[in-house]
This record gives sequence, C-alpha cells and structure tokens, in this order.
Amino acid sequence: MPFFRRREPVPPKEAPRDEDLPELDESIDVDDATAPEEELDAQALDGSWTRRSADVIPGGASTGSKQAAALYGDDHEVGPTHFSRASGCVMSTPADTQIVDCTMALGSVAIGYADESVTRAVMMAAAAGNVAGFSHTSEVEVAERLCEVIPCAEQVRFLKSGAEAVTAAVRIARTATSRPRVVACGYFGWHDWSNSGAGIPDSAHHETQFVPFDDVPALERACRAAGQNLAAVILEPVIERLPSEAWIAAARRLCDELGAVLIFDEIKTGFRVRTGGYQEYSGVTPDLATFGKAMANGYPIAAVVGLTPIMDAASLTWISSTLAGEATALAAVGAVLDRHAQEKVCDELWSIGKQMRESVERAVSASGAEGVTVDGIDPMWLIRFDDATRQRRFLELAVGEGVLFKRGAYNFSALAHGDEEVIVEIERAASSAFVTLTEESEA
Repeated sequence: MPFFRRREPVPPKEAPRDEDLPELDESIDVDDATAPEEELDAQALDGSWTRRSADVIPGGASTGSKQAAALYGDDHEVGPTHFSRASGCVMSTPADTQIVDCTMALGSVAIGYADESVTRAVMMAAAAGNVAGFSHTSEVEVAERLCEVIPCAEQVRFLKSGAEAVTAAVRIARTATSRPRVVACGYFGWHDWSNSGAGIPDSAHHETQFVPFDDVPALERACRAAGQNLAAVILEPVIERLPSEAWIAAARRLCDELGAVLIFDEIKTGFRVRTGGYQEYSGVTPDLATFGKAMANGYPIAAVVGLTPIMDAASLTWISSTLAGEATALAAVGAVLDRHAQEKVCDELWSIGKQMRESVERAVSASGAEGVTVDGIDPMWLIRFDDATRQRRFLELAVGEGVLFKRGAYNFSALAHGDEEVIVEIERAASSAFVTLTEESEA
C-alpha cells in the first residue's frame, strides 16, 4: 500500500497561538460537517467535487492550470481535482486520500504548505487588521527589504497577481519611454496585451511582438524593426532550461543601444533560482522585474521592482489595486524573507529538485518506458512525453499511486520535499506508473 495514499486522517496542527490572536470556535465539528459525504467511496466522493465544480464554475476551476483537463488531459475524468487540507508537500482530498504534490500550487509554494512560521505571521497580521483607509506600515518595510535582496530593486509597487505585475511593468516602461512597442518572450498571464483569442481585439496586442526563446537573431531583428518605437524587451529568463549567455547579453545590449527598458519576468524564478531571481544568478541586471509566487509561499501578492528613474513613471500613469497592500500577504512575504535570511533556501531547492528529478529518471530507466524524458533545471523540472495519450495515462496512474506530477511544465521543488521518505515515495509512484504504462503499451 502506498505510504501516503490511505493513511488514517491526521488532525491539523494546532494553529499558532498568541495572546493577541482571536479565540477559535471549538464548537465546530469538522467531522460532523462532512459526515454525509462519508457514505460515498473515496473515488466517488472525490469525483463528485469535479462534477459539482463544473456546474457552478466555468471550466471547473478559477485557475486555468487547475482545471481537470489541464491537470490530466482532454480525457480528464481520471483523478481527483480538489483538496480539503494541505501540509508540507502532501494534499488531502475530500475523501482523505493523501497525495504528494510535485506541482506545489504552480510553483507558488517553495517552503511548504501551512508552514508554521508563515502561518503565524499571517494570523498576527489578520488579527491586527488586514486593511484600512491608510497603507499598512508593512508595505514600506517589505518594500525596503526587497530592495536589499533584488539587484535591480530601488523602488517597489505591490499588486495581487503575476499577470497584474507584468502588465504594470509594461505600462511603466511605455510611460517612461513614451513609446508603444514591446518585444516579448514567455508567458505573462491572461491580460490582453500579451494574448490573442476570443474576446480580445487585435488592437489590444498589435504593439507586442513575440520572439522564440534563446533565438538571438530573432530578438535582434524584432528590436531593430521596432527601432525608436521600442519601449521594452520583456523576457521570462528561464523557459524549461537556462538561456545562453548570448541571449541575455543581447537583450541587455539592445535595450541600452535603443533606449528601451529591459524587463525580467521573475514570477517563477524569484525566490527559487535565487532569492533575487535569475538576475542574481546570472549577474545581468534588468531595469524592471516582476516577482510573485514563491515570494509569499502561496499567499496572493506580486511586485514590480526596478530602478528609480523608470519606476518614477508609475506615478505618471494609473496603476492601482485595492488590496495590493493588504497586511496578510505582506506578512507572508516578510516571513519568507526571514527564512531566506536564515537559511540557504535556494541552494536547498536546487538540491531537493535534483533528487526529485533523478528519482523519476531512475523510474523511467528501470521501467524501460519509451518516449519520455525528464527535462528542465533542478528547481523547475518537467516530464516530457512524445504522446499525449500516454502522458494522460501516466498522470492517471501516478495520482492513483499517491503522487501528482505536472502535465507539462513545471514540477517545483519545495523544502517540504526534502525528507528521504518523500523522495522514495515519488520514485515508487513513478516506477509503478511507468511499469504499468509499459505493460499496457506492450499488450
């Protein structure tokens, strides 16, 4: 029986107590509240949440990458889609099936779910009043601390999501340069300026030109064609692998030569590849950068940071989000910064990620599975299949063995994956899934 799959329910860790935290209502019986659902077997109970969500939420989930089809593939009624509790790197489904999570909430959690130090900081902030008519003092304090650890950060603006942050960065660059054109490479969220499709007029993104990753000639051509209309080059610096030095150097050189703003989207790489992101890792400093995800260990906040002469342009345009400076998410950032100051968090993420990917590589090799490779960098790795149907079947088998792997990019390491038994469980689940997949293919 898999180590994590069908354990007896474990009571949640007692919430951090402090004299100025509110008393919890102990009259609420969680087990009584869910008792009617216990009449269903585990698979039926978990499946019922997939069906219920489809009735009331378009796509079944508000986050696109957590929709059933995104989790498993087009033929997607193959596994659970909802959790009721998460701790460390383990999720509990409504049926109390225990699943090791290798996606870590799309990389937004790099320490672990329900981390005690982060939770305590958030509860303290909530108890003191989350928002008010003034900005909270922690907005200033956290901004100051980000300026200490991010190379390009001289000023900071907070928002709530990565999509908001990159959109704000592009607007700041356009305001600072009084130019319209943007050359881009990467994924920057769902906003109109970087997307095409239903509901988006062509005019919304006709000043944005995408170029292939790590293609220096294409980048050069796009920037030269934009010329004096080039406001910014915005890049995800890591897309499934590290870029060549020539790629990043060309982006920096072209922006300097043409008077444009270089923007790094560090939403995934910040507080993971290095605390200060890829720019700290590479030594190449952009003019603006965006951070989010692991910066707050899963709490909703993002930031645009950059050099003062460019960030000053934020005051010349309108960028505002009502809850951008709410205290709980800022408290989470503060707790994460504390952890990075005390420990070599990113070094650990590289080491643990290497163990995770090597465990899956061993599983591929031992099973004789064909058409599958393990790619990426250690803190952000992926399992690549040459056949979508076999990928869907592997994900189905693996989650049945108690481990959730990401469909596509990325699987993210967290400190919570660092226990040896977790690595063993990841390898065991992957091995079992690959063996069954191979046997089915041969049959």
